[in-house]
Amino acid sequence: MKVDLPRRVRTSTLVQNAGWMFGGYGVRTVIQGLYFVLIARGLGAQQYGAFVAITALVAIAAPFAGFGAANLLVKNVSRNRSVLAAYWGNGLILICASGVAFLVIVVGFARFFLPGSVAVASVLFVGISDLVLLPLVDLAAAAFQAIEMMNRSAQLQVLISGSRLVGIFVLLLIRPHPSAVEWTQIYVLATAATAVFALAALGKQAGAPRHALRRIGSEFIEGIYFSAGLSAQSIYNNIDKTMLSRMVSLDAAGVYAAAYRFIDVAFAPVQSLLSASYPRFFRHGADGIQASRSYGLRLTRPSVIYSLVAAVAMLMGAPILPMILGSQFARTAEVLRWLALLPLLKTLHYFMANALTGAGHQGTRTSMQAVVAVFNVLVNLWIIPAYGWRGAAGSSLASDGLLAALMYSAISFKCRRGHHRNYSFGAAGVAPQRTLES
Repeated sequence: MKVDLPRRVRTSTLVQNAGWMFGGYGVRTVIQGLYFVLIARGLGAQQYGAFVAITALVAIAAPFAGFGAANLLVKNVSRNRSVLAAYWGNGLILICASGVAFLVIVVGFARFFLPGSVAVASVLFVGISDLVLLPLVDLAAAAFQAIEMMNRSAQLQVLISGSRLVGIFVLLLIRPHPSAVEWTQIYVLATAATAVFALAALGKQAGAPRHALRRIGSEFIEGIYFSAGLSAQSIYNNIDKTMLSRMVSLDAAGVYAAAYRFIDVAFAPVQSLLSASYPRFFRHGADGIQASRSYGLRLTRPSVIYSLVAAVAMLMGAPILPMILGSQFARTAEVLRWLALLPLLKTLHYFMANALTGAGHQGTRTSMQAVVAVFNVLVNLWIIPAYGWRGAAGSSLASDGLLAALMYSAISFKCRRGHHRNYSFGAAGVAPQRTLES
């Protein structure tokens, strides 16, 4: 029997969903590229470094805003759409309460982790945006993702970047060289506008939210697993930027973060596939770790090929960056060459991590992420003062490589042992994936 492969590809829901997410990430990438160039050139390396240091610090606390509400929603709604209103309502309660609490904590601790030249007002504005408003956007995007309306989820991802692009464009018309404080004011206003739209769109699709407080209590520990895993992920992805600002200079942090932004852009196609396939890891995982691993490996192979091509492209195209960003970012080309293999390493561990998550082994995933986060911080404490951004780049590569090795070792061990667990703990994966807007 002849298989009509082109027709199967066209009619595949996963391909269609990945297409929507890739289209969304593609448009978002273009918008972020414009937004990034404008903000980098407008603020300059030092003020840009201050903004990046703040967002990196806030990103560590951000996963605890909502205690995994978005992930709990995806896990439960992907299996039973009738509970959408309840998980939406619970998410609103958790995000508003915990977001404000962590905002107070972050503002209070900022002076210990950030240089004295960083204004408290900037920390407050970024905190309101990323601890209260952005989690609401994430919640709405997760709801659309759970019911496989990837087009709506992708639209929200585009809108958050688009609103910030408009904001920086207007600000630069008024103030050609704004301060970090002025930019963070626009930053929070843009996020607020997106949050209002996102909640209105979700309300139109799903109806009014309901509250099921009993579920909050029974799933609280599970939510902590989600939050802890994502916080650890933020640490090994972003803490080096904050540490560079404190231990070296804001200028070094700005140059390093500028190169890292291109890594995020290069990883966007893989990220779109991760987002589209995320609910399906739960369905495959219901049959055990062997099934979820096989599904993850099928997605890993083409992603590895893409990541290798992207690495070569970044190595060859690195000299162009200073022409785009300006003379203050001349060192960005060398930084990008150091980081070029990061998309490959991320590809290797993300799919296997989601395979663990889908089969109910989130505790294992979170434990390994915590180990890597501690490893990253300890290495950075030694290597950044000695080697500056090169040390930060080296620790990033080592951390992602270690995480890939741990994920493959853990999943191989569980497959050999024949573990078949239920959904005792859900997913702290890529639903939705938050990116550092820097």
